[in-house]
Amino acid sequence: MIKGRNKRLEVPFIGNAIKSPGGMLSTVLDQLARNAVDQVCWHKLEHKPRVEFSIGYNREAMYVKFYVTENAHSATFKQHNEPVYKDSCVEFFIAIDDSGNYYNFEFNSLGACLASYGKDRHARINLDEQLIATIETTTVWRSKLPERNLYQWEITVAFTPAVFYFNDIQHFAPDSYKANFYKCGDDLPKPHYLSWNPVTSTVVDFHQSRYFGVLHLI
Repeated sequence: MIKGRNKRLEVPFIGNAIKSPGGMLSTVLDQLARNAVDQVCWHKLEHKPRVEFSIGYNREAMYVKFYVTENAHSATFKQHNEPVYKDSCVEFFIAIDDSGNYYNFEFNSLGACLASYGKDRHARINLDEQLIATIETTTVWRSKLPERNLYQWEITVAFTPAVFYFNDIQHFAPDSYKANFYKCGDDLPKPHYLSWNPVTSTVVDFHQSRYFGVLHLI
């Protein structure tokens, strides 16, 4: 059991029959509690889009759905392991064990993913693009009205145990992990950095695992 002092979130079991990010799974995630990614990490960059996520799991996958409303949008990167954090980007960082290492998964609205593993920003290993391609994503646009400065989109992501390549996970079961959820957009007209669990460091850097909260798979 991983212990932590920050936010704690119970992650419900949603049934093994649900596999794909689209259709039924997306509807099931819509019925779960939504959690706000609303902590402004660095106040000199205090622009604040509205961002929420829901999360659930079964034996075969962990599922995260992000809900985004923002007044500017960018989706320029199309290949995995490109710098999608420069686009409109949502992110999920998770530590599977107490080794000090963690995975970062960063997605733009095209489903392009930057994923790596390591102890901090500098000591990281990119996941193989073929492995990243096994992460299923579905994006839905609710509103795309640039003349009104309104963009609303959702992305649902399915992480199988195999994605966590550096850990021996055969299936998901009740357990606890450290994690955080983020929203950023480095090259947007108003760059912003939001988190679920607060990041109080003065250094502009999401890669600080001491600020992870705790996920309890129940």
